[in-house]
Amino acid sequence: MRVPILKQGNYLIASVQSSLSDEELLKLRDDLVAKVSQVRARGVIIDVTVLDVMDSFATRILKDIAQMIKLRGAPTVVVGVQPDVALAMVQLGLSLGHLETALDLEEGLALLDDFNQPNNEN
Repeated sequence: MRVPILKQGNYLIASVQSSLSDEELLKLRDDLVAKVSQVRARGVIIDVTVLDVMDSFATRILKDIAQMIKLRGAPTVVVGVQPDVALAMVQLGLSLGHLETALDLEEGLALLDDFNQPNNEN
């Protein structure tokens, strides 16, 4: 299943609709990095609200996506990590590193707005 990527103002929003295979995660990475350049996005939100499992491959790909997009000049925020998923990730020693996270889409958009303030050094 391809993850829909929507443009909202200066931002892109990728809303994961179901669990993704490794190939689908790689496709999401490629699609997002290409789309950031195509629309000159100022930020990206990846909504993982529906995911009930996040394994080491998924966390690594999310970190890779954020790093690639940062190199293209835009920040990435992951939103919607469910409490059970967060607990499992901590117990398994999985980390999203320096990747920004937010509770939900609204907070993710506010965080991107903060990043794009003229005096912000992030």
